Amino acid sequence: MDFMKILRSFEEFVFEAASWLIFYPLTMWRIIRRPLATMDYSDREQGEAEDRRYNDTLSPPLVLLATIVLWNLIAFAAHVPELEATSTVTKTLAASQQNLILFRSLMFSLIPLISAASLVHRQGKQLSRETLRAPFYAQCYLAAPCAAFVSAGGIVLQRPDIPNIIGGLAVLAGAAWFMVIQTIWFRHKLATSYVKAAAVALWAVARALGILLIVAAVVALF
Repeated sequence: MDFMKILRSFEEFVFEAASWLIFYPLTMWRIIRRPLATMDYSDREQGEAEDRRYNDTLSPPLVLLATIVLWNLIAFAAHVPELEATSTVTKTLAASQQNLILFRSLMFSLIPLISAASLVHRQGKQLSRETLRAPFYAQCYLAAPCAAFVSAGGIVLQRPDIPNIIGGLAVLAGAAWFMVIQTIWFRHKLATSYVKAAAVALWAVARALGILLIVAAVVALF
């Protein structure tokens, strides 16, 4: 009986893993083609039963995680120099790809987290896991293409055989796309002007980047 349960669990795992090959590119294309509609879709899915959520896509955190894993593998295949182990923490991170992927996932999730918290605060709601979940999930969808562009640009910038301008343009394109959609999203959610929405978006990103710099400094020192 226990063996059959294990077998069924393995069967479900294989199906879910294989389905990513279809739903990951479909979800990414959907985000790039209609980002705001996809974020609204994510909000609606939060009202569905847990076993029916994101039935025709990958869930937002999984899309972001899959993007980071994919580009980590591409960086490895492209022979990008590994993280220089200058401290105990960096040695731990560089010890395995799993540690590095986990760290990068946490770093890339900071902007969605801070942006979601900013929305909840400005809507006058109490900050809780319940109120934070929907905007955070929507933000993860938006962050995935940005993470792809930034990761691709980072790889190019570390390759001496490719002009740095290409990598820089990739990073700028991803950041610009993200900020434009983020501004429109805040404008829609807060019913405010483009200028105020842009200010909210920039301030959220600035705070997230500030935290990233602090974490990076701690990692480098310890």
